[in-house]
Amino acid sequence: SQTSLEEGPAVGHWNTLMPSKGSKEEQGGTECQDAGGVDETQATEQLNVSRLRSSSVEIREKGSEFLKEELHKAQKELKLKDKECERLSKVREQLEQELEELTASLFEEAHKMVREANTKQAASDKQLREARGKIDMLQAEVTALKTLVITSTPSSPNRELHPQLQSPSKAVFRKGHGRNKSTSSAMVSAGSQNTNPEPVSHERREVDSILFAEFQAWRESPTLDKSCSFLDRIYREDIGPCLDFTKQELSELVRAAVEQNTLTIEPVASQTLPVMKAASEECGGPKKCALSGLPRTCKHRIMLGDSGNYYYISPSCRARITAVCNFFTYIRYIQQGLVRQDVELMYWEVTRLRREMSLAKLGFYPSEM
Repeated sequence: SQTSLEEGPAVGHWNTLMPSKGSKEEQGGTECQDAGGVDETQATEQLNVSRLRSSSVEIREKGSEFLKEELHKAQKELKLKDKECERLSKVREQLEQELEELTASLFEEAHKMVREANTKQAASDKQLREARGKIDMLQAEVTALKTLVITSTPSSPNRELHPQLQSPSKAVFRKGHGRNKSTSSAMVSAGSQNTNPEPVSHERREVDSILFAEFQAWRESPTLDKSCSFLDRIYREDIGPCLDFTKQELSELVRAAVEQNTLTIEPVASQTLPVMKAASEECGGPKKCALSGLPRTCKHRIMLGDSGNYYYISPSCRARITAVCNFFTYIRYIQQGLVRQDVELMYWEVTRLRREMSLAKLGFYPSEM
């Protein structure tokens, strides 16, 4: 009985400590339930993680595509801007080149205008000096002429004004040529052109009534129009033949220059070279006369107006031209009222000048020429 009692509680104790089979199954079910919940939670978490991963990959891909598109757009814009910059750079270079060319052309034009202005000013100054020189020369000639005319009267004529009244010993030729223009003093030229073979004081004179009447009619209203009977006769008998040279074209130019008072005669230095624009045959040379065309030693040359062309002339041609110039000079003085003499004295002076033209036309001239 003790043994049974002892074994009894022992059995009961083990029952208490060791659960029964049913309780084990219950515990197993509970544990299975707990394990299943954990698995579901882990699976959910894994699913969520995979979803997050897939969404992040998708976001990355979309972001990468967006960035690529933006980069492509930025590259296109950069290319367009580069092209625009290149175009603007070319435009700038072209504008700079055009500006440089324009500046150079403006400077060149300005220098050209300055040169032209300086040239014109120099020409104007030269013309002014020449005009002043001519005015001074004319004033001196007028003053000398007035002095000679005022001091000459019919009762006591001035011997300088009338060289035919001088004694043979004093009637000598003057060397050189004292004028440049055909408006020079008739008195000086008359002294240098005196070619009387014998003293004038021994000559007898008688007034031609027809010639004197023509001169009186011209003296009442003096003119240089060759249509009047006085000048028409002198043109036909004296001026025309005196200025009729071999070179007809040049002769016409010389006659026109003498009539217009634009003829210049100047001496030629031995070292002076010909300055001319026309042909050498027309202009002649120091050893060839341009008017006669003959080989002659030319000590003088003429210029017609302001043409700048010089023509070399022989002493005989110079004497003929000078005689005509002296005649025109004297009748111009009469026309301008500078000669205050008796009509008969003026007539004899005109007659003397006509004789000088006739002698020069026939080839007589002073040796000093």
